[in-house]
Amino acid sequence: MNKKFPRDLACLGGLPLFQERRCVGRPNLCSREKMHAALDQMFDRRWLTNDGPMLQEFEKTLQDYLGVRNCVAVCNATIGLQMIYRALGVRPSGGNAVMPSFTFVATAHALAWEGGAPCFCDADPETHLLDLNDMESRIDSDTSMLVGVHTWGQPCHIDALEALAKKYSLPLVFDAAHAFSNVSGSKRIGGFGDAEVFSFHATKFLNTFEGGCITTDNDALALELRSMRNFGFSGYDQVSALGINGKMSEISAAMGLCMLEEIGSLLEVNRRNYDCYRDALGSSDAFKLLELDAPQTQNCQYIVGTVASELSDSARDLLVDVLWQENVLARKYFHPGVHRAEPYRTQQPALSLPGTEELCDRVVVLPTGTAVEPGDIEQIADCVQFVLKNADEIGVQLEKRG
Repeated sequence: MNKKFPRDLACLGGLPLFQERRCVGRPNLCSREKMHAALDQMFDRRWLTNDGPMLQEFEKTLQDYLGVRNCVAVCNATIGLQMIYRALGVRPSGGNAVMPSFTFVATAHALAWEGGAPCFCDADPETHLLDLNDMESRIDSDTSMLVGVHTWGQPCHIDALEALAKKYSLPLVFDAAHAFSNVSGSKRIGGFGDAEVFSFHATKFLNTFEGGCITTDNDALALELRSMRNFGFSGYDQVSALGINGKMSEISAAMGLCMLEEIGSLLEVNRRNYDCYRDALGSSDAFKLLELDAPQTQNCQYIVGTVASELSDSARDLLVDVLWQENVLARKYFHPGVHRAEPYRTQQPALSLPGTEELCDRVVVLPTGTAVEPGDIEQIADCVQFVLKNADEIGVQLEKRG
């Protein structure tokens, strides 16, 4: 840490606030000793992939932790989404799936890649979760599936979505990429709908370098998914259906096992950081933190705020630009909104989702995780408030500098 954020506009643009970058999604790491020991086991066995003992142990540990009957580990969550979309009937019948546009683009891309058509619904700008009424209004005779997203890890209207799926006799998938370890009611997320898909990408709360998993309480569906991830094999030299190479490697499973052993300390750090941000920014009028209903049940993986609508349309982008100059790599998730990204923007040019668009133009995600300390958070919060308080003057100053 180099300095207090400047209270004088003339000091802006000097020595960055941090010498090393504070990034959204900087990886959490496990014990090197534990990982080295797991690597030695893999080398001794000479078993690096193809449903090895590390993978089997990882899946069993996840099933027990999440309280689900089946966990199918995959090479990444996007492949997991593709697999579950296909297994639940996107092909050969085609059809669309209603899903929020306020999500990472992979939620939609995985469906389109499998021949389905995303039908985007709006989001509630207060909760950031999908708008239930808008989702139901978009269900029609072409709808083949509903997709809920646990945005920022918050449980996504689970009971209401399950009732909606039952009402229209539709499969229900949850994109749970953000939600590992989180709780809804008395259950961990993982056993809701027909299936849920988690991400273990390096940027996620629990990572396996790269990876993901599908969880389901449907045994027949899990059996189909296990065959699908291994080229459609159902036995030795027996291919029974179309498949893909979606397997998770042994080293990724080993990383997952090592990270699971440290999940308590990861949760403690994230919740501490959430409390620090809330203390520092909770009373700000210019930057509204997204308050979690029950942070003690959430992984607090994302620190999310929206720049006040009373400020200029350029204030959010200005804030992110200044933060990057100060080595605070904040993000504008999920800008510009999936419905405004290609190929969907061209395919559905008239689509307007005002809640989603408001969020995409106002949201800022700030760094957290084990690479961020409480002192860092104080400095970041100070920077956020200074920039938004002086946004007009800073904008003019930066424009003069070219």
